[in-house]
Amino acid sequence: MDCRVLCIQSHVVRGYVGNKSASFPLQVLGFEIDSINSVQFSNHTGYEHWKGQVLTAEELQVLYDGLRLNNVNHYDYVLTGYTRDDSFLHMVVDIVQELKEANPSLVYVCDPVLGDNGAMYVPENLLPIYRDKVVPAADIITPNQFEAELLTGRTISTEKDAVEVMNLLHSKGPHTVVITSSDLPSPLGDQYLVAMGSQITVRPDGTRATLQIRMDIPKVDAVFVGTGDLFAAMLLAWTHHHPNDLKMACEKTVSVMQHVIKRTITYAKEVACPNQKPSPAQLELRMVQSKADIEDPAIIVKAIVL
Repeated sequence: MDCRVLCIQSHVVRGYVGNKSASFPLQVLGFEIDSINSVQFSNHTGYEHWKGQVLTAEELQVLYDGLRLNNVNHYDYVLTGYTRDDSFLHMVVDIVQELKEANPSLVYVCDPVLGDNGAMYVPENLLPIYRDKVVPAADIITPNQFEAELLTGRTISTEKDAVEVMNLLHSKGPHTVVITSSDLPSPLGDQYLVAMGSQITVRPDGTRATLQIRMDIPKVDAVFVGTGDLFAAMLLAWTHHHPNDLKMACEKTVSVMQHVIKRTITYAKEVACPNQKPSPAQLELRMVQSKADIEDPAIIVKAIVL
């Protein structure tokens, strides 16, 4: 049977962000993708100019009604990312809950995009919706450290804090939590950032097992857009292929990211003017060029089981 994903994310005409970041790699790995574009922009907002349209909650409902009327609203996964509007976010949760009623084994993968580096870049009224509605409906979530702290009201200063925050997020609903980046010190030095993951699985006898991991990921001195969307899509794919092995799923996910980022920065430096920082256009992810790495990533970042 085909594995079908409903992706509700942003769309750009040029470049890779949102659905453009998620669709190609998921298709390469054998998933059928149905995309709803929460926005349609000319390019991502890191450029000097951008133009486009924003989908309203009512328009989202109309598109979903069309799927329902044709009885093609049957999904194995839902994947969501950046959203700015509270009514749109409420509508997404309603759709997820209806799809889960039709298919109780549906997996909802949510990147709860709220902000980073201590600052929110969505309206503050989205936080209680994410905390009280979205996270309880989700099965897999991929917050960064700041977002995990916002969602739990807890500060992460140590690895122990991170584990406690992940356990708190588990208690709200998701069986898999990956803190995609943090300020925690890496034993490998300050050229690495630390990611943390936790997964609850149910053994054949019905008892629960928890696997928790840490990853030390090489930092790259450039700003990329769309990497969070790629991360969530790859985690969806690799947890599908390795449902009870978060270590392997995260190693493949992060290794894909590293291959794509390295290829992108190498290209950007080649085409940028000497002694000038690469432009947003030059730093667009080299997604198509990374097809082989997406399909079968050489593992270049290992996870440590805690």
